[in-house]
Amino acid sequence: KCLKGEKRKVISVIGDGSMTAGMAFEGLNQAGETEKDLIVVLNDNAMSIAPNVGAFSSFISRKMTGKRFVNLRKDLENFIKSLPGVGENILKFVRKSEDSFITFFTPGMMFEAFKFKYIGPIQGHRIDRLIEAFTNASHLEGPVLVHALTVKGKGYEFAEKDPAHYHGVGSFEIPTGSPPKDEPKPPPPPSYTGIFGKTMVELGRKNEKLFAITAAMPEGTGLAEFSKAFPKRFLDVGIAEQHAVTFAAGLATEGFRPVVTIYSTFLQRAFDQIIHDVCLPNLPVIFAIDRGGLVGDDGPTHHGHFDITYLRSLPNMILMAPKDENELRHMLYTALQHNGPVAIRYPRGKGIGVPMDPEYRTLPIGKAEILQEGNDLQILAIGNMVHPSLNAAAALAKEGLSVGVVNCRFVKPLDKGLVDIVVPSGRVLVVEENIRQGGFGGAILEFFNDMGPKNISVKRIGLPDKFVEHGPQDILRAKYGLDSAGIIKEARDLLSGLNID
Repeated sequence: KCLKGEKRKVISVIGDGSMTAGMAFEGLNQAGETEKDLIVVLNDNAMSIAPNVGAFSSFISRKMTGKRFVNLRKDLENFIKSLPGVGENILKFVRKSEDSFITFFTPGMMFEAFKFKYIGPIQGHRIDRLIEAFTNASHLEGPVLVHALTVKGKGYEFAEKDPAHYHGVGSFEIPTGSPPKDEPKPPPPPSYTGIFGKTMVELGRKNEKLFAITAAMPEGTGLAEFSKAFPKRFLDVGIAEQHAVTFAAGLATEGFRPVVTIYSTFLQRAFDQIIHDVCLPNLPVIFAIDRGGLVGDDGPTHHGHFDITYLRSLPNMILMAPKDENELRHMLYTALQHNGPVAIRYPRGKGIGVPMDPEYRTLPIGKAEILQEGNDLQILAIGNMVHPSLNAAAALAKEGLSVGVVNCRFVKPLDKGLVDIVVPSGRVLVVEENIRQGGFGGAILEFFNDMGPKNISVKRIGLPDKFVEHGPQDILRAKYGLDSAGIIKEARDLLSGLNID
């Protein structure tokens, strides 16, 4: 607005959870130095910034920023300045005394240190209080912070009592807060997140050096049980992914085995720390990357379809993805045996429903698994795309086609034995739930180019070069050809010589 010559105020709204990130304070620091007319509204619905210190605090904040008081203060300052010889010294003393009085009764000291005028805390569900606070803020010059205390899920009893559960939910019955009652069905398979959390507890009992770290998502990442079982070996850093990664690196230097558990989309924030603090010194930090691939209705901001692309570029990084929930357990166990960075990428949602092996086993690093042999075509699949590939191969077999399926397991390093697998048929279909640009399919193309086999036709199935829209996972997978039907279609095209990469 200043660059455009406009006199209007700018209003920025931020939640208290975001105040744990360094970027928020970088913005406060810059805004305070510019002394421009900016109003920041802090929506504090978790009491994480400061507790409500009572009605007196609210009264002081509201009245000391009222229009009459502000005008009176300006007149008094002008009078004191006019006193010859001593005016400036007296004014400094008065300002210091006033600031000390305000901040003694309010939690605004931190914001006033950034040269913000502080209003609050106020009751964020009282319209009259909000109107009064915003009116007062509009009369003040320079940066102002309005601190509003709110209740997450306000007005709905179940959400107020369990805000974490109702942070992101599907349909439910309003009177009970429970999911809609359908016909009785067999219990679904456990989720990947649930299996991960259970495995962490089991491995935590076996290994006293195992340490779990999350960024404000202990329930969402499946670490709630671990945090209760091993509170001294668990840390929730808040919404501070960069700190989570560097803190893990520090633990690794002292002989601990830290597991950084973060949603794929949020791990992007810590890319620089992954490079310089973990991969460069080759430290044994494990990244448990939840929500890899399509996540559903959370939409473009939450899909985790870039992680394979940016992680496979990093030296020293081992990158793997399990075909099912049982293999996830073995991959986590394998990562603990490796003395370097490891990333395990797994999807949101329920598992396949496979039986669990009674014992953990170490998977050979960089070794793929041949699930089905074939003479006409080889499908190289990674992660949750393995089982749709098996279903597609079974359907194609009914048409008389012999299709092999390989569970590649590792994006990096790739199994050099893949050359021997694909040469006989000369046709390769690569399937991944990641963008094609720089993804697993790109790694396969580079691999075959470097290894030198001739007359290999490769076709890639993955997500396009775009931000994927909102939508249920099954619908999005069908749209982008990441289900059995899509794999069957691309396999037929490849066998017909169409659209080769």
